Amino acid sequence: MVAVIATLLITVWVVKSYLFVSEFNPVTLDPEEEQVLETKLKRLDVLETGTGDMSLEPEVYSEEGAKREINFTERELNALLAKNTDLARKLAIDLADDLVSIKLLVPMDEDFPMLGGKILRLKAGAEFAYRDERPVVVLKGVTIMGVPVPNAWLGGIKNIDLVKEFGTDEGFWKSFSEGVADIRIEEGRLRIKLKE
Repeated sequence: MVAVIATLLITVWVVKSYLFVSEFNPVTLDPEEEQVLETKLKRLDVLETGTGDMSLEPEVYSEEGAKREINFTERELNALLAKNTDLARKLAIDLADDLVSIKLLVPMDEDFPMLGGKILRLKAGAEFAYRDERPVVVLKGVTIMGVPVPNAWLGGIKNIDLVKEFGTDEGFWKSFSEGVADIRIEEGRLRIKLKE
């Protein structure tokens, strides 16, 4: 009887946790954090539609004095998701030392066998760092409904430094590597420094 009740409770928990997933709560910044984010976005020339002056004035192009760094906190990244779409209710980003992790809720089409109309919980992690004068990008794994996806299903790229493996060939990884001067991900912070 105890085994039956325990099995029933575990089954209910698994079904509730993985098949009837509630959306994430979007991150809301306090006024001070909001001001810091707005300053960063202005420096990156990001304008929000419907706010500010959208007119353009001709000007001479110059890189003089331009900062080649991109800095965001984990809260700022998650708040940016909430600003533009309801993606913040389906995607959450976590920044740890040299690791970017995401949680993504994927609604399944009603016609999908067995899982139709349900929401799948997907988790993924990737190492981002800068070592030996080059960026390091390593997919640590992907989990669907709490089950890790086999490396073979990921094309064999799990735990492989993608920049080292593909950065010598012409294409995205080589261009990416040649344009990055530093990547630092520390608990709750992301900093990317670009080359000239």
